[in-house]
This record gives sequence, C-alpha cells and structure tokens, in this order.
Amino acid sequence: MTDAHFERLQQDMVHLRLTTGAQRLQGLLQEAGKASWSYSELLTRLFSEELTAKRAKNIAMRTSMARFPFQKTLESFDFTFQPSLDKKQVQQLATCRFVADGDNLILVGPPGVGKTHLAIALGIKAIEQGYRTLFSSAANLIATLTKAYQESRLEERLKGLNVAKLLIVDELGYLPIDRLGAHLFFQLVSRRYEKGSILVTSNQPFANWGEIFGDKVLATAILDRILHHSVVISIKGESYRLKEKRKAGLFKKTGNIV
Repeated sequence: MTDAHFERLQQDMVHLRLTTGAQRLQGLLQEAGKASWSYSELLTRLFSEELTAKRAKNIAMRTSMARFPFQKTLESFDFTFQPSLDKKQVQQLATCRFVADGDNLILVGPPGVGKTHLAIALGIKAIEQGYRTLFSSAANLIATLTKAYQESRLEERLKGLNVAKLLIVDELGYLPIDRLGAHLFFQLVSRRYEKGSILVTSNQPFANWGEIFGDKVLATAILDRILHHSVVISIKGESYRLKEKRKAGLFKKTGNIV
C-alpha cells in the first residue's frame, strides 16, 4: 500500500468515525504482514477492535449519565460477609432478565449491609447489556418531582425518568415523605408499571411503608404495583462499615442496626 493510499484510507476511516481503526491501521497492517493474515482476517481484527472501543465508550457514557454516586461491581462484593444472600440468585439477577421483562427488584435490610453496592453493581450490569439506567436517592427523586410539579413541568419530568429502562431508587425509608411527594412517587410508579423496572433499596419492612409515605392506603397502592412483578431480597447481615471498628475492639456486636 502506497503512502498516499494509506493516508486516504485513514482519512476515510476518520470521516466514517472509525477512529480506533484509523489509529490502529498501521500497526495492524504490520501485524498482518508478519503473520500473513488474509484480507478477511485483517478486516475482522480491524472491525473487532473498533467495535470493542465503541462499546467501551458507550458504556462509559451511559454510566456517567446514570448518575451513580460511586461505582461498585459484583466482583468486589463480599458474599462471605453476608451469608443471608444467595450468591446464585444475585448472579442470575446480573443477567438482567428482570430488566428485560420489566420486573422490579427490592433490596431490604438494615444500613450498611451492601444494598447500595448491589444496586449500583446491577445497574452497571444493565448498562453493559444496553439498558439505559438512572440512579437516584429517594430524597433527591422526591425533591426533583416536587420541583417539577411546582414549576408545572411534572409531565416532562415523568417522561424523562421513564426513558430509563432501569430506575434505581436508593434509601427509601431513611427520611419521611410528605403527602405531595408520596402522590408524585405513586404517579411515577404507575407510569412505569409493567413497562420499566424499578430497583428499590430500603431499610424498612413493607409493613412500615405506610409510615414512610404518611398514608397507608397510598402505600398499599404503591406496593401493589411494585410487588406485582418483582423479586424481593432480604439481607439480614451486619454493617460492612462497622466491621473494621469491631475488629479493632471499639465496640461489641449488638445485633442488626435499624
């Protein structure tokens, strides 16, 4: 290949947004010459690297758009510290079949047992499989919906939230929700019912959700829709955040923190 042909090919690849292929072209041509690759082998390698780079860039972009407070993986989760968890069940959830089916997932347990870690890890798995994902604490979500309602933009905001195939609502129950916020959350749940998945983490059993929303009837209506097609995982272990202090002898184990 002449220098002119090589430069023209690189320019055309850049115009086609095959940027990784353009950058790797010279190196791959050299490898092809040494290994006597066929044209099909060269093209396969070229497009494979391009697709891998584009996929990684897409995942990074969607991960940023998901607004995770930090990134966690299933591989870094210590299942030995939480024996109440069924590792095989969690790995099955990591296939994101529940997201494809529009089912919900509720993680219930005391603070510090890894609910948020699991939620983020499963959210990242969903992104890797092409599902648009959005993360929000329950408090921030209610505040966002309330502000949109006050500014007469509620419909617009609900549509924006429903774009995500997986919506993660973290820490439901840590703070009480006022009557308006409860009704707005009900509208969001109703919009997503059997259409988009909701992953909820909560430190409160379902029997206490009437107190969270300040209305038992409304809480029942919310639970009815969330639990209809859902998987519920109850984590009964102790706090990860306190285990190091316990090891250091700063205090003794007194049972789960609620």
